[in-house]
Amino acid sequence: MAEWVSLCALEELPDGQREVFGVSGRWIAVFNVSGKVYAIEDLCTHDGNVLAFDRADRPSQLRGFEIECPRHGGRFDIRNGKATRSPAEIDVPWFQVRIQNGQIEILV
Repeated sequence: MAEWVSLCALEELPDGQREVFGVSGRWIAVFNVSGKVYAIEDLCTHDGNVLAFDRADRPSQLRGFEIECPRHGGRFDIRNGKATRSPAEIDVPWFQVRIQNGQIEILV
C-alpha cells in the first residue's frame, strides 16, 4: 500500500534548487521550479546512472521542465517522468508530491 513520506521542509528547498533523497531503496530527485515541487527517480533509463547531478556533483541542465542527462543528453520531463529526447526512450518513474504542514512529501 502506498504511503506519504516526508523528505524535508519546503523552506530547505528554495525555488530553483534540487536535492536527492534516499527513500525505500531508491534515489529520488526533488526539484522546486517556480514554487512548485516535482519528484522523479534519479535514474537515467538510458544508461542506469544518476540524472540530477553529474559525477562532479554539479547540477545537470534543467531546461524548463526537462532534466538533461549529463552524459548523453537524453531528457525527461520532471512533471511526469516522460522521456522527451533521445537517446532516452523509456520514461523515468515519477512521484506524486504534496506540501503538508510545510513539509515536502512524496507518495511511495
